Amino acid sequence: MASLSVPPVPTDPRRDAVDLHRAFKGLGCDSTTVIAILAHRDASQRALIQHHYMAIYHQDLLHRLASELSGNHKKAVLLWVLDPATRDAAILHQALNGDVTDMRAATEVVCSRTPSQMRVVRQAYLSRFGGHLEQHVAARASGDHQRLLLAYLRCPRYEGPEADPAAGARDARELYRAGERRLGTDERTFIRIFSERSAAHMASVAAAYHHMYDRSLEQAVKSETSGNFGFGLLTIIRCAESPAKYFAKVLHKAMKGLGTNDTALMRVVTTRAEVDMQYIKAEYHRSYKRSLADAVHAETSGNYRTFLLSLVGRDR
Repeated sequence: MASLSVPPVPTDPRRDAVDLHRAFKGLGCDSTTVIAILAHRDASQRALIQHHYMAIYHQDLLHRLASELSGNHKKAVLLWVLDPATRDAAILHQALNGDVTDMRAATEVVCSRTPSQMRVVRQAYLSRFGGHLEQHVAARASGDHQRLLLAYLRCPRYEGPEADPAAGARDARELYRAGERRLGTDERTFIRIFSERSAAHMASVAAAYHHMYDRSLEQAVKSETSGNFGFGLLTIIRCAESPAKYFAKVLHKAMKGLGTNDTALMRVVTTRAEVDMQYIKAEYHRSYKRSLADAVHAETSGNYRTFLLSLVGRDR
């Protein structure tokens, strides 16, 4: 369930475009108006606003926002105004080609999306950045991690909720034989099963593994693999079992300790606000005994804080 709050009566995108332009005029930017509009419009509404802004003012709204805003507030808004597929493509491009390569961020996006979502993301990546996502992944990743990501990008997987318990038990047995039962690990078997099976099936495999061997599949992955390869496998299995729990943990890690990982924070908030943020908030509260809104409020400030809290939504 999304946390995004939009007006009950559809707004006029042309009026929104005019109001945004007025917010940009004069000394400084009226960020309150920018947030009030953009943080309360869904993807289709934001696209229409951008269309009308270009038609009226002959200027790209993203470019104008980039010139008017600053800091993390600017970064978060610029991510948010993109459509979901282009946003994922932008996150992947920055992670793979930015000043600092962030393979964890790239792995998270690839391994937490459905095959149909990734098909659109790959098209958006090529259109926006003029390169093939698979080629950039192959250039930045290596070894089993590279093989896992490329297989996950290329394999067409079933996306429905059905799973065959017997088939799940067979895969659990095969993973046990490829890992904990033998000396060394058969990584190819892990890559094949994790990349070719649906999320529902992987959840069934995890349940069967725990029942058969009195040990979680996640524990087995942690003991048998390491580094980015292990992180990719864990991302797949955790998102298969509970995407909300997975992203709640990402958010908690981003905000715990000294300093805040703002890149991870804005990545999760902007990509999940229209998907399942209400479930993530519930998991966050259950796991960490604190509301997500309180945590975001404590770790951020200014317009950046106001914008993120507008997307996260108030506690209910």
